[in-house]
Amino acid sequence: MATTIGLAHLDFSLAGALSLKDKRRSVKSFKDRLGSHCNVSVAEVGAMDCRNRAVLAVAMVGNDHRYVEGALQKIINAAENYRDMVLVHAEIELL
Repeated sequence: MATTIGLAHLDFSLAGALSLKDKRRSVKSFKDRLGSHCNVSVAEVGAMDCRNRAVLAVAMVGNDHRYVEGALQKIINAAENYRDMVLVHAEIELL
């Protein structure tokens, strides 16, 4: 049986964040939205002390390589349209 682990790295700019509290509010909102709509794990993995930048990792496990890649691509598309943050860079890794 084949198992695919998919990982998406999302690098965001938060120009409107005036404090770390503003940043955390936006990041938490995005993470909660992904958690409720998708069966994925999301963690902030970089730029923790920078108020205008957030780096998130989204992980997904499945048995179909194409499905996992497609689902992560849909998440990236949703991130591009998210209102509070601007997606600067996104990358998908499949293991």
